[in-house]
Amino acid sequence: MLTLLVIVLLLGIWHREVLTYGFLQAKGQMGILTQVEDVEDVLASKTFPDSLKARIRLIEEIKKFGVDSLGLTPSDNYTTFYNQHGRPLIWLITASPRYKVEPHQWHFPIVGTFPYKGYFDSTRAVAEEKTLIDNGLDTDIGEVSAWSTLGYLKDPILSSMLRRRDGSLANLILHELTHGTLFVKNNLELNENLASFVGDQGAIRFLKYKYGAESEQMRQYEYSKRYNDAYSQHMLRGAGRLDSLYKTFGANTTPSPKKDSLKMKMITDIVSDTDTLLSGKRTLTNKTRWPDGKLPNNAYFISYLTYKSKQDTFRQEYEQKFGGDLKRYLNYLKGKYPSL
Repeated sequence: MLTLLVIVLLLGIWHREVLTYGFLQAKGQMGILTQVEDVEDVLASKTFPDSLKARIRLIEEIKKFGVDSLGLTPSDNYTTFYNQHGRPLIWLITASPRYKVEPHQWHFPIVGTFPYKGYFDSTRAVAEEKTLIDNGLDTDIGEVSAWSTLGYLKDPILSSMLRRRDGSLANLILHELTHGTLFVKNNLELNENLASFVGDQGAIRFLKYKYGAESEQMRQYEYSKRYNDAYSQHMLRGAGRLDSLYKTFGANTTPSPKKDSLKMKMITDIVSDTDTLLSGKRTLTNKTRWPDGKLPNNAYFISYLTYKSKQDTFRQEYEQKFGGDLKRYLNYLKGKYPSL
């Protein structure tokens, strides 16, 4: 018994940071869930705007379409509503070595390894980022518009979701529902790429089903998709160019002004080319994307590897082996990969 007690105590000390983080995440999550309202009550409210009620009903339609037409797993998600009052909820941190576009990994019991870490408290997120920077890592930190608890809890509709256009909203909801349908431990690149693929393809199908192939909603989504796809591919190519540069530095990872100069010159070139991605037409300027003039570092490219690097692989398999039948393809993937 004494030996067991010592082992438990040592494990507690060893995993103290993980346990503390888990407690804070649970506290943040429960702080939200204790303030949600049932969607039925929101829709019955005389003070809640009718225009926003329509957006909630649209989310219900999207969810039903995802379950019935795409084969996503039914759940109690999006049956409650949380009013953010304009405040962000989660800050997500990614990190990468100074001279390598490779995700820094965080390890958590049960759920596995993640290339990012989220916080409900911005102060703690900034403190974590500072520690990573002090350890010589590149970092990127940003707000999160939604998340999935993988079916363990009822994920609420967030008030910020209601401001999205129809296509973007469908993509977001179907993306998160995909996580509750299939989530492979220790393979976030597969999970996020699959959710991105299903969210995108599912949104196209939902818009066609609800509004028609020639609708304004479809036109808006297709234009946005063309730009976002072009931007993502550009950033993935940029990540490859950076890694090729870093290989010329050899095994010596000691920081130097020369290496930093070459690195920032290449990042500047990559960023400069994003102004005119669609047939030379100016879209979003760098001053708009980075208004403070601070250019991204290696960590910025990690999200594109995590969310977009396997889109062509999924698309080819989906089209060539399953004839564009998304429901049949998703059922195949559910059988192929063991899910949490």
